[in-house]
Amino acid sequence: MNSIEETCFWLATRSVERNDKNTLQGNSNADIVIIGAGFTGLWTALFLKQLEPAKDVLVVEQGVAGYGGSGRNAGIVGACLDHSHALAIKHFGKEEALRLAAIGKNNIDELAEFAVSCDFERNGQLMVALCPAQLEGLEHNRDVATEFGIGGYQLLNKAELQNELNSPLYHGGAFISGGGIVNPVKLVGKIRDEAARLGVRFIERCRVLEVSGNKLRCESGTISCNKVVLATDSYSHQLFPQLLWHFIPLYDYIIVSEPLSVEQQKAIGWKNRQGVVDCRNFFNYYRLTADNRILWGTSEALYYAPNRVDESCDHSDEKYSSLRESFLRHFPQISELKFNYQWGGPIASTTRLTPFFGSLQDGKVVYGLGYTGHGIGSTRVAGKILAHMALSQDNELTALEMVQKKPFPYPPEPLRGLAVNLVSNSLRAVDAGSSPNLMLKILDILGIGFSS
Repeated sequence: MNSIEETCFWLATRSVERNDKNTLQGNSNADIVIIGAGFTGLWTALFLKQLEPAKDVLVVEQGVAGYGGSGRNAGIVGACLDHSHALAIKHFGKEEALRLAAIGKNNIDELAEFAVSCDFERNGQLMVALCPAQLEGLEHNRDVATEFGIGGYQLLNKAELQNELNSPLYHGGAFISGGGIVNPVKLVGKIRDEAARLGVRFIERCRVLEVSGNKLRCESGTISCNKVVLATDSYSHQLFPQLLWHFIPLYDYIIVSEPLSVEQQKAIGWKNRQGVVDCRNFFNYYRLTADNRILWGTSEALYYAPNRVDESCDHSDEKYSSLRESFLRHFPQISELKFNYQWGGPIASTTRLTPFFGSLQDGKVVYGLGYTGHGIGSTRVAGKILAHMALSQDNELTALEMVQKKPFPYPPEPLRGLAVNLVSNSLRAVDAGSSPNLMLKILDILGIGFSS
């Protein structure tokens, strides 16, 4: 298989190739060092300089900015910080769910304004039901949104949905306003450039081997600092294995087609270019790119024991074949469409499907991770949280229960791999029409999820 930078549509089509000479040779120092130049690290750097312009902020990245999950995702942006307002109530209670809803709306408004040059299209999202039973869940989500005073949630019958996007599998669905689609690599570049303009320094192609107190030992030198921000998401256990109690590294896979012809686009509709997610436990998600390619992904992520995150996981022929087959079931009228790009990307999944935060080494290291496939929107909020944590400043965000409490832990190996297989097989059975088994019912009562 070719490298991710050749097979990932976003990375392969970057308009500017970054060949920065910002490498570490010997010793360096800074006030605050951020490990990781994905969305979390970049947003944190930007907000740190806005809060404290005089601070010397240094971002250290083992590859180049956006090489990890931030540059490999679907680029579908939701306004909700949990996977739904109903789940936020289950995870945090109604009062906190209301706060998260308000924070999420403000966040997506600010993001849309910032990302206007990053192919950001605020077209909302379609949730599609592939069986009648899934319509009940959509109605419940609509009722919760109405109770919260959140507008823009519209139930669609089969004919109305087919008018938006024509698939023989749809039984109905819902349109949710507020969210949109974006080119994630362009967004990475925009945040990085803005942070650099404010004085943030970058060292790329520099792998951190160890963090001890206020010193980072790297492959080509050392860096001293007053505070470290760990912004490495699914790679975090490679530096701090104890964080594995609260997340599991998974790999999502995506394919991207050639551009649609005029005839192909007419055959499926999609005039309003919404991002789309279906209502299964292991759902497909899809969208159009700026040049009218179809991006097609699945939340049925793979776990590589024991907690592997490396280049050997970047591709899966089995997943690519499964993705093409699922696309053909959804849109047989354009079965001739060819897919030119295919890749996998790492995510960090938590049992409550939202990120968690904390500190290590007597407060010298702060961290935030575990976006569970919802990172484009929630990493921006996490950046604000981490910036305040790094400066030892409390505010309304750092007081959130999502920040103060950890998710229910995952078991260690070898039980971890067994649990993943058991839950995955049970969820597949539900998606195929079976009723949830006792294990899934217990997990549901506990508010524990497994997906991306």
